[in-house]
Parts: sequence; structure tokens; C-alpha cells
Amino acid sequence: MEFVVTPETVTETKAVFGEVRSRDTVLARSRISGTIGDIGVEEGSAVTAGQPIATVVDAKLVLQRDAAEAQIKVLTSQLENARTDLERAQQLLQKGAAPQSRVDQAQTQVDVYTNQLAAAVAQRAVVEQQLAEGQVLAPASGRVLSVPVTKGSVIMAGEEVVKVAGGGYFLRLSLPERHAATIHEGDSVQVGARLLSADASGTPPALKSGRIVKVYPEISGGQVLADVEVDGLGNYFVGERTLVWIPIGTRQLIAVPGAAITTRHGVDHVSVDAGGKPVEVAVIPGKALDGGRIEILSGLAAGDHVIVP
Repeated sequence: MEFVVTPETVTETKAVFGEVRSRDTVLARSRISGTIGDIGVEEGSAVTAGQPIATVVDAKLVLQRDAAEAQIKVLTSQLENARTDLERAQQLLQKGAAPQSRVDQAQTQVDVYTNQLAAAVAQRAVVEQQLAEGQVLAPASGRVLSVPVTKGSVIMAGEEVVKVAGGGYFLRLSLPERHAATIHEGDSVQVGARLLSADASGTPPALKSGRIVKVYPEISGGQVLADVEVDGLGNYFVGERTLVWIPIGTRQLIAVPGAAITTRHGVDHVSVDAGGKPVEVAVIPGKALDGGRIEILSGLAAGDHVIVP
């Protein structure tokens, strides 16, 4: 069987390190001042948006709530007495034993206590809302990066309690400026596994496919930045690095089936049809390609008829 040598155009790639970044880094802050009573997460914990992650306790708020409830009880009793006086004054007015002014005075007293009771209930609601705000909620779904406070720490309103990495992960590449003109948004890349580790049998892990989604228009320190989206980065650590193979150009190569190459005395040969006669040509093979083909660095030219056993 003969194989006609035909040049192929392949994409050249370069291996660079990509650093795992989170799209959003948000802070869970305390909404009230007080003391950290409980922390339900630690570094690396997965959280969902709105999940309670810590509690801030202010003992004064409990006392204010108790005082508001006591005031409500007092005003409730006073309102009941005022309504009783109003009913009695209305009965006496109907019998002609009391003037209209007494009824008006009793009605005014009922209105005053009613408004005071409503104000006390509203004040209690404010205190209860402040107590509810002592619960610190996760601002976004993601993983906890840091917890800079401990149980019993005194904290002010607005201070950081937990830092959360959310919005998914991507890879940030830092490339030499000579490659700035060769990479474009939408280019496909190959991403290595975590730490490029092999499995128990020694087989290297399969590469993942990714896509360049942003190339930053600024070169700093001789480096250009680019972002790569890859599925399945949820288990990576933020800041972890992995190898990424990016396209940097194209070149032409010649490849033949691996069965066409024979080795004798340490020299690789390929049989070429020269006018109906097989002629052995010394070649220098390169790397293996897909489909069982071998790249030929020298020894063959386009149009040669290679004899494949």
C-alpha cells in the first residue's frame, strides 16, 4: 500500500500556567454591633446565598425588647381602663347624669393610649428586627475563603465576618507580550488536570477543553492577561495553578503511518516508490500524532509515495 505524503497545517501551542480565580469575592458583614456568638462555617466550606453563617449577639437589644414588652403591657392595661371609663361616661350621658365634656375627655384618653400602644409595638418591632439582623447571612453561593473573626470577638456594624468566593471559577493567564497578537477571544485551549497528577496506574489524566473569553487590552511588566472558561473548576482552590496549552500560531508538517517506519542499526528508514522501485530513505521521526501517525522532521518531501507494509 502506498501513502502519498501531503503537508498538513497544525496549530502550535504553548504551555503556560493559569491561576484559578473566582468571579466574585464578596464579604459577609455584620449588620449590628455586638459579640460573635456562633460561627457555622470555616475556610473551604460551601455556602448558598442567604444561608446563616454566623450570629452577632448584643445583650442590650434583649433588654430593650423586654422593656418594650413591659411598656406594651402597661399601655394595654391603661387603654382597657380608659375604654371602661368611656363606656361609663356614655351611659351616664344617656341618663343625663354626666356632661358631654366628660365623654369627650374619656374619648381623648382612649385615643392617646391607643397611639402610645401603637408606638410601643412599633418600637418592639424595631428591636426585634435588630435582633434578627444579628444573624449574618451568606451574600452569595460559593466557598468560604477566610473567617477573620472568632467566637467571642467584639465586632462593629459593617465589619467583615466571612469572605466568600462566588460566581463560579475561571483561569487567569499571564502570557509573554510576544503572544499578545496571536491569542483572541473564542480560541480553544487545553487545560491540564490539578497539579498534572497521574492516576494509580500511572496514566496521565485527560486534558479538559476551555475557551478564551477575555483578553485584557493592557500589557504590564511584559505580560498580557487573559481569562479562560473551563467546566468543572468547582473543586479547585482559589489561587491554585494548572497548565494551560494556548494556540500561538500554525505550521506545516509531514506525517506518515507508524507502520511505514522501520529501524535498523539505530537508524529509521521509510521505503519510497522511486519510479516503480522501492528505495529506502533515512528519516528523522518526531512526535506521535493521532491516528497512529508519526511526524517526519526530515527525509521526505511533499508528493513522495511512501510504501506502507
